[in-house]
Amino acid sequence: MAAYRTLTKLVLFSKFAPCALPTVQVGGLHTALFPPCRALHSHVPVTTPALANMQVRHWSNKPGSATHSKSKPQESSSSDSDSSSDSDSDSDTETVPLGKRGESEFWFRKMRTHHAVLDINKDGTVSWHDFEYLAKRFIILGKLKAEQETEFLNALREFWEDTWGASNDEYAFVMPEGLVTNLKHVINTPDLRKKAGSKALKQMFNAVDHDHSGEISVEEYKLFYRCLGLTDQDAINSFNVIDNNGDGILSCEEFVALGRQFFLSEDESHPSKVFWGPLVD
Repeated sequence: MAAYRTLTKLVLFSKFAPCALPTVQVGGLHTALFPPCRALHSHVPVTTPALANMQVRHWSNKPGSATHSKSKPQESSSSDSDSSSDSDSDSDTETVPLGKRGESEFWFRKMRTHHAVLDINKDGTVSWHDFEYLAKRFIILGKLKAEQETEFLNALREFWEDTWGASNDEYAFVMPEGLVTNLKHVINTPDLRKKAGSKALKQMFNAVDHDHSGEISVEEYKLFYRCLGLTDQDAINSFNVIDNNGDGILSCEEFVALGRQFFLSEDESHPSKVFWGPLVD
């Protein structure tokens, strides 16, 4: 019996050995700040208070379930308003009937891109653990206080559950095909489509808006891309495309709208196509 227990421990240890997070430099911060993740099925210890106190939920693949001087915004900042970004601003796809949206190869390509960016440990799947590491990057680089951490994590969890399609399946991990299935359901369901990603995008904006002006420059946009594990040059290329009026800044409203249109639009000329980084092949 003792030999049997020893053999069992060896098997389990080999199956759930720690896996190293890919080397990513976040500004002046290095991966020493982001401890190696444990095997995907194991618990990831977290040291951030808000992370430690947060209830972690898991999900399955089931559908349904450049520099510029910046001016201060008006007292009612767009980053504090839910009305504009929560509206269903998808005029470019209104002619496509519900149930038929998300069918183009271009849209599939965008979703594969989004999946690849959020696959933090690059194992081909995305789990809540990937979202936890993404949160750590924003919390550290954004220098968020405890209350802000909680708000950020709550918004990210809603993004994980409502937009990515969470469920109570503890051991489910999404592959690109699963993300496509879930997001097709989201963009074809009016209530889900209307709010897809809004709160998470606002929190991401607030985290990189270091001077709290309600607007971000290309330098602050670079911080957003570093949190995603992308390069400064990727950020510059993207910013040059999405900054339609060429004023060198993005308001919170613009940022959220572009992030949402990445999911909602199937227009290959829409600037939102590069919001989450260079499109994969």
